[in-house]
Amino acid sequence: MKLSDYIVEFLKGHGVTTIFGYQGGAITHFVNSIYEADGIKFISNYHEQASAFAAEGYARLSGNIGVCTATSGPGATNLITGIGSAFFDSIPCLYLTGQVNTYEYKRLKEIRQEGFQETDIVSIIKPITKYSVMVTKPEKIKYYLEKAFYIAKEGRPGPVLLDMPMDVQRAEINPDELIGFYESEEYKSKIIQKVKVKDVNDLINLIKNSKRPVILVGGGIRLSKAEKKLEEFIDITGIPVVCTLMGIDCVNHEHKCFVGYMGSYGNRYSNLAVANCDLLIVLGSRLTTRQTSSITDSFAREAKIVHVDIDKSELNIKVKEYLSIECDLNLFIDKLNKDLVNSNLKFDFSSWIDKLKIYKKKYPSYETYKDIDHINPNEFMNRISEMLHANSIICLDIGQNQIWASQSLKLKKNQRLLNAGGMGPMGFGVPSAIGAFYARPNSKIVVITGDGGIQMNIQELQTITREKIPLKIIIMNNHSLGMIRHFQEMYFESNYYGTIDGYSVPDFTKISEAYGIKSLKIREQNQINELKEKLNDDESYIIDVELKDITYVIPKLGMGRPIEDQEPLISREELKENMIIDIYKP
Repeated sequence: MKLSDYIVEFLKGHGVTTIFGYQGGAITHFVNSIYEADGIKFISNYHEQASAFAAEGYARLSGNIGVCTATSGPGATNLITGIGSAFFDSIPCLYLTGQVNTYEYKRLKEIRQEGFQETDIVSIIKPITKYSVMVTKPEKIKYYLEKAFYIAKEGRPGPVLLDMPMDVQRAEINPDELIGFYESEEYKSKIIQKVKVKDVNDLINLIKNSKRPVILVGGGIRLSKAEKKLEEFIDITGIPVVCTLMGIDCVNHEHKCFVGYMGSYGNRYSNLAVANCDLLIVLGSRLTTRQTSSITDSFAREAKIVHVDIDKSELNIKVKEYLSIECDLNLFIDKLNKDLVNSNLKFDFSSWIDKLKIYKKKYPSYETYKDIDHINPNEFMNRISEMLHANSIICLDIGQNQIWASQSLKLKKNQRLLNAGGMGPMGFGVPSAIGAFYARPNSKIVVITGDGGIQMNIQELQTITREKIPLKIIIMNNHSLGMIRHFQEMYFESNYYGTIDGYSVPDFTKISEAYGIKSLKIREQNQINELKEKLNDDESYIIDVELKDITYVIPKLGMGRPIEDQEPLISREELKENMIIDIYKP
């Protein structure tokens, strides 16, 4: 059996239905094997970066590993941004890159290159993968594939890469003679993680003695497939819950205990909840400065912080934690729920929840906007929330559009929101939505992007047209790179180099026409109602939303302030009224 054929059969056997990539000389054997196989698709993008993002979107929605392929040299290096995105956001993806024949590969380290397009991609991406290796022995292909799949999904998930020389791809192998990873001592020696009873008992006692608890949900909940267990935990205890950027779609926003998105750009009421709590239960969040602020001693400063994460290197390093628990969230919350039910404990946090309702009413993320000549981005997001199908998947790009959506979209129980967090790559929105479509073809897929982000991977409009993918692409168009423009206004005397000056935007309706995609331009607030039908039909649309050139994301945390003190600053008297604990004093 040809080795490249074996790889395809292996992927099919592990539930992979779609492979994303771009054709090239060093990967032709593998791509040809995909085309000749039944039950698996090859989706050819127009840039390898887009293929990597598509594989990530597929992985996030399918619950399986995302697979992407590219040729050697520039094809492989074009994957790097996508690999980094999957690594920082802990998404299991397998990248299969072509390489020159083993007999062409450089024999001396001092030689820069021997074969055409030869590039040592394994060394380049080692810091941003969980596992990467060049396959030089055809008889070890089963071992490498099984090990790659296992490592990508085991513990804290992440990307893996196999680099495949052309002579290895075309080699003949006997599948019955191959030895796999699961038969090795390396696998058999793996330690199976268990929940520590003491950790669960300690947390239950903390909840029992708390008056103002808050659950802080990060992306780890989705990664561990613990969404249902989390909802049970919230229902059992009645503890209010806030989310990080990566955890926004882990909780039904219609749940009575949901208190919004917290952090530097989070909802003001959410940050007040965290600031005033006496117990903070952190589930699957890295607690970066975007959650804690740069002055970490101000964060939840009178709370006992309990941090549960599968990665021990993320525990007790950024803030002072009362209890640090290394454990898979699904296992931990399941055990916690069972013990809570068996304990017959009753909790009443109604007075605390009433206080949070006051915050929420006082500081909404949007307000009804009277000026019909200009669109309020936050109200726009709230309005389209009401229009989106219950089975919608929203894919966000990076920039002001991402924050407006994260602040003001109200997600129903089965809706998903894909955010790129750690890498923060512009151009993520459209290709991730393509991947999402192949994972959930019966869902309604919506992209929210900016005029900058859409231009990063605009060539993928041709993929949408060619494959007849019904995407709704909403472009929040302020004719600038709004997030950085705001920084320039604050710190560089409004010198808008590269954000307004030296930056321009094409006519997106004409571009959509060239790609054969329908378009609509929204200029006024009262036009938003026109979107309802278009967001829910089976056609592709580009929706160009004209904004003011000068737009802002508010509230926003300034340097050297605690998370409850966002800009625009409220009066010190009003801040004091909001605080149950003392105002932070450095």
